[in-house]
Amino acid sequence: MNRRQVLKNLGLGAGIFIVGPSTLSLLQSCKNEPDYDWQPTFLSASHGFALKNILDVILPATDTPGASDLNIAQFIDSYMDQVADENSQRKFEASAGAFSRAFEAEYDKEQNEGKAEDFENLIKKYLKATPAEREEYIKRNTETQDAQNQESEMKIDPDAGSYAYLTTVREMGIWAWKNSEQIGENVLWYDPIPGEYIPCGPVTDLGNGKAMAL
Repeated sequence: MNRRQVLKNLGLGAGIFIVGPSTLSLLQSCKNEPDYDWQPTFLSASHGFALKNILDVILPATDTPGASDLNIAQFIDSYMDQVADENSQRKFEASAGAFSRAFEAEYDKEQNEGKAEDFENLIKKYLKATPAEREEYIKRNTETQDAQNQESEMKIDPDAGSYAYLTTVREMGIWAWKNSEQIGENVLWYDPIPGEYIPCGPVTDLGNGKAMAL
C-alpha cells in the first residue's frame, strides 16, 4: 500500500492541509513571542492543551526555536477554524477526540492533566509503531469509516485515530516551523533575491549546507 493510499484510508494527511496564500498569511500573522494565555478557537481547551504538548515533543526548543516559541499550535487551530473546509474540520476534530480517548485509556486520567513525559511516550507508541502495527491501525480505521456511512456520529478507533492525528499534526507542524519568518530568516539559508546562477562556489557562500528558506 503506497503512502497516498495510506493517508486516504486514514482520512487525514495531505487532503486536510492545503497550502495557499491564506495559509501563508495566517502563518505569518502568528507572533514570534510565546502566547501563554492562548485559548483555542476551533479546538476545545483540552484538545488545545494536548496539541501544544504534542508539538513541543515533536518540535522542542533547542539551539533553534521550538513549536511554542513560534505559536505553531495557535496556527494549526486557526487554520482549522478559518481555512479548512467542513469535512477536514470534522475529521481533525474526530481524530483529536480519538487521541484524547487513547490518552485516558493509557494513563487513566484526562489529557489536560497530562505531563510532558506522558505525551512523549504516547507519541512514541504511535509514530514509532512497527509496519505491522500501522497496517492494523489502517485496517481498523477503514472498517470504522465504513460503519460511519450508516452512523455519522460513530467515534473512530482510538489507536487508528491517534496515529492519523499525530501524523497530520507532525506534518503541519514541520511545515509551519520551516516556513515561519523567524526560522526562514535566522535558521535556514535566506536569500531575499534568489535566482542568481552560480555554477561553482564555496559552500560557505552558498548557505553553508543549510536548506534554502525560499
